[in-house]
Parts: sequence; C-alpha cells; structure tokens
Amino acid sequence: MILPSYYLAPISYYVRLAQCPSAVVDFDEIYRKQTLHNRCWIASPNGPMSLTVPVVKFVPYRTPMRDIRISDHGNWRHLHWNALRSNYGRTPFFEFYADDFAPFYERRWDFLVDYNQALQDMILKEELGIKSEELSKREVPSLTGSSLSGSSLPPYYQLFSDRHGFMSDLSIVDLLFNIGPEALLYLQPPKPPKAPKALKAPKAPF
Repeated sequence: MILPSYYLAPISYYVRLAQCPSAVVDFDEIYRKQTLHNRCWIASPNGPMSLTVPVVKFVPYRTPMRDIRISDHGNWRHLHWNALRSNYGRTPFFEFYADDFAPFYERRWDFLVDYNQALQDMILKEELGIKSEELSKREVPSLTGSSLSGSSLPPYYQLFSDRHGFMSDLSIVDLLFNIGPEALLYLQPPKPPKAPKALKAPKAPF
C-alpha cells in the first residue's frame, strides 16, 4: 500500500496502516496546498479545528514533498503545542502521551516530509506498536482524497461530544488522547466469529 505523507494524519490513515501487512510512504508525491500534507484536524470546544505547518515558498504543481521546507513563521510550534494542550489537557490520556509529543514542538525541522515521518514513526512504534516501511516510491498512485474517507468510522469517547456530537476522522492524536492504549484495538478489524463446531451424530444403539 502506498500512502501520502501527512501531518498527524487522520484516523482513517492509521486504519489502513494497522490493517495492511506492509505500507510505504510516497516522498515524491507533488505537494498540494491546503491539504493534509501540512494540516491536521483536532477537536476543540468550538468544533473541529485545523493546525497548519507553514512552509517556505515553492513552485506550485511541480515541487515534490521531499523538497518542501518548513517555515518558522508565526512561532507555529508553540501555537500547535498550546492548542493540543488546551484542547486535550482534560482528556483521559493526554498526560500519558504528552512527553512523547512535546519534543516535536521544541526542536526545529528543515523538511516537512522528515517532520511528518518522524511523528508517524513515533506514533506507530511507541504508541501503537505497528511496523511500517519507511520508503519512497516513484510513479505510483497514492491513496489521497476520498480514498482516505473516514465517514464509516465507529464513534468512540470524545471530550466535546456533548456539544458537537461525534467528530469523525480527526487526527490520530484525538483517538490516542481520548482512549489511550485501546486505540490499536479500534484501528484493527474485528475478528470474524468462529464457526460453530459440527455436532457429532449420535452412535447407533447397536
């Protein structure tokens, strides 16, 4: 399976990673503005909220993800971490994972794809225990747009559900901070029920 490089990708993205025996991330996909390449969606008291990683000016429709540089404009790392802390600080598992995420908002990263991949590798290894291949592919279709739709994801506990109902397919951090170690069980497909054992025919009396 070939997947795009996303910033704190949505839950549907991790569903595919959890259910696929092998997956690779396409570092050569052409970067597109206003997409999940550098944007994620989290929950807030006012509904879904977007966090965007600013990037340095690039050539539209021609620049591959691997060449996109992160901009330090607007102190975005501080703003993103404050948003995560303020919106998820009262969730059951924010403190459980906070020390793993905090370093990603303290140091500087040059390239967006490196930042996205480092975050993804940490989430897969440390939080979910999922193995994936860290490879780049050329001339292959990526699963983007509607193919990553999370409209069919089942609901789980969310802090602000009493105000907005269930907000589907937010960033993977929403799942982690709200349900913790049970996130992997949520991402994996349910096991099919075992077939009932065949009944033995009764022995003849003679």
